[in-house]
Amino acid sequence: VQNAFGYGLFTGGLGFHMGAEKIGATLIPVATGLSQRQIMLMRDLGTTVLACTPSYALTLADVLAETGTDRNDLRLRVGIHGAEPWTEGMRRQIEERLGLETFDNYGLTEMFGPAVALECVYHHGLHLQDDLFYPEVVDPITGEPVEAGETGELVLTSLVRTGMPLIRYRTRDLTALIPEPCRCGRTSVRMQRIVGRVDDMLVIRGVNVFPSQIETVLLEFGELAPHYQIIVDRPKNLDTLEVQVEASEEFWRQGEEPWAQLQAKLRARLTQVIVVTPEVT
Repeated sequence: VQNAFGYGLFTGGLGFHMGAEKIGATLIPVATGLSQRQIMLMRDLGTTVLACTPSYALTLADVLAETGTDRNDLRLRVGIHGAEPWTEGMRRQIEERLGLETFDNYGLTEMFGPAVALECVYHHGLHLQDDLFYPEVVDPITGEPVEAGETGELVLTSLVRTGMPLIRYRTRDLTALIPEPCRCGRTSVRMQRIVGRVDDMLVIRGVNVFPSQIETVLLEFGELAPHYQIIVDRPKNLDTLEVQVEASEEFWRQGEEPWAQLQAKLRARLTQVIVVTPEVT
């Protein structure tokens, strides 16, 4: 298992690490980044399972093409991808370009990280580990349960945690439950792919970012006017974040050197707070 999820204070990397060790898999704890080295390790060590965000899987596919490596030179069989939204179109691209079968994964820090739900080979919904979590789907406005199969906000109650048990934790993620048994024979309840959020949280390279965090940082700088835009894009299959902000009229008159200095300070401060490094314009 080549674990290309982030380590550090992100539960995804450590969660997959511990899970792979528990089932006796050989683990390559490479973390994210250094994409050419990722390809080298896949080839040299015979990686069969790739765990990473779906956008990073497409980035690795780009690097594979750029370096002229034939996907048939790799032994990849399975991709486990999560921590950010992705579409069926992305799934098809990853599978075609890397030559593997992908599995959608869902998790959240408050519920053991990546261990909440995973697809089986039939790819019809994600099996919730409902021996560990009691799932409900509710109307995000009223909090009342919705009918089976109806989309609403996923609510989870932890059943086995002792250090920090959570009762009816509102995830803010929108999905629907699939109660009927799966063709694979498992009887655990399934959930559909996450279709959106109730709040304005952004997921950028697997990191949760709230616009309010960015606004708080911008308001620390007296040289700026309180007008900004947050632009999230995905050129070359990897999330980018740009913060466009206005300078105050007085500061604008000072010229390009002070602008560049403030730009660097602002970029560093935002990185400290939201973990993701943005472009600042």
